[in-house]
Amino acid sequence: MEHRELKRDLSNRHVQLIAIGGTIGTGLFLGSGKAIELAGPSIIFAYLIVGIALFFVMRALGELLLSKAGYQSLTDIAEEYLGAWASFVTGWTYWFCWIMTVMADVIAVGVYVNYWFHIPQWIPALFCVIILLGLNLLTVKLFGELEFWFALIKVMTILALIGVGAVLLLIGFKTDAGAVTVTNLWEHGGLFPNGVSGFLLSFQMVIFAYVGVELVAVSAAETSDPKKNIPSAINKIPLRILFFYVGALIVLLCINPWTGLNAAESPFVKTFSLIGIPLAAGIINFVVLTSAASACNSGMFSTSRILYNLSKTNQGPSLFAKLNKNHVPSNGLFISTLVISAGALLSKLLPEQAFGIVTTISAICFISVWGVILICHLKYKKTRRDLHLKSTFKAPLTPFINYVVLTMFAVILVIMLVSEATRPALLLTPLWFILLFVLYRLRRKKEKLQGLRHQS
Repeated sequence: MEHRELKRDLSNRHVQLIAIGGTIGTGLFLGSGKAIELAGPSIIFAYLIVGIALFFVMRALGELLLSKAGYQSLTDIAEEYLGAWASFVTGWTYWFCWIMTVMADVIAVGVYVNYWFHIPQWIPALFCVIILLGLNLLTVKLFGELEFWFALIKVMTILALIGVGAVLLLIGFKTDAGAVTVTNLWEHGGLFPNGVSGFLLSFQMVIFAYVGVELVAVSAAETSDPKKNIPSAINKIPLRILFFYVGALIVLLCINPWTGLNAAESPFVKTFSLIGIPLAAGIINFVVLTSAASACNSGMFSTSRILYNLSKTNQGPSLFAKLNKNHVPSNGLFISTLVISAGALLSKLLPEQAFGIVTTISAICFISVWGVILICHLKYKKTRRDLHLKSTFKAPLTPFINYVVLTMFAVILVIMLVSEATRPALLLTPLWFILLFVLYRLRRKKEKLQGLRHQS
């Protein structure tokens, strides 16, 4: 049988845009409505704080990835510094993270299509999954091209918003909601209209907005020049955070007072409809629809590669290691797509609550994965000083910043426990980790029995 391996067909252009595609998506275009409803204008600070924290996580991950040529994923790093159990739990949790994230994006597709056609949300959601499955079964280069153009649409939309907003601010344009002015940031109850509690409660959705920032790690196995491309993608993250998140939100809240936005609709669509440009709201709705499809595309790519890697390291069924003639892990892609389709079912059963449930679970699981990255980096710096000293991409402010960010993650989890909206999902999520530990123990027991049989 022909030996096949994942192809390194992603260029620097692809990797840079995949990094953007991973960090600008449904969490910003739809989820920010819920976050603004909770925090008001202080949401700007929440996005800034989480964005800075995740930049340090990514710098730690970048140093780890480049410290050893053989690393292809988070599981390789977890096994090296925390052990086989951590590799197993992290690998499967990262897969689950993306499954939950893509479910949220699938649900969002249904919400956006409802802007034009009042049909059940699950129908366009399922249709989107089927189309993207077909495209992902082709080549990795096609995936890169799809993400390149999807990301360009997102970037152009935010550029248009910021450009139009700047002009409206200069001329003092008036909408149905009032004048476009910077004072909208504090004239409707101040910067913290719902107090510190509203500000803190918004962090769950802000965390979800950033999920996928580490996708560059999953694509590392398929990039042509990791030593050049990974640092380049990571170092551009702060600029993207300031511009695409903080900049876009400031403009949104200057055009449209936070009191006029709500969790049920995209603040981007609402803002462009206020401006009065013919068909603008419909065009922006199409853009955020492509954004959700882009996030689905990234998620399907990453989940199939995660299953491939788990299989190659004997942490998952061997069938996931099979590649099709296009060097795509098709079995892993089929299984992931089947589970993701449950998102369409969830949007049918719980159309109002579905998005909140899956975004909360996704945020919790991603926090655990990011935490593992920081802990591995602490262990790496302590036990492999030789690698750290010769590193050309050292993470700054370590180990102090690692502890600061880990503490912040712990505080966010406590906030989720206190909040009635996120508490059920937080209490359910540990069941996933219990299941993984049980499966790991059973797997180890099976391996020991097989070892004894070989000896006898």
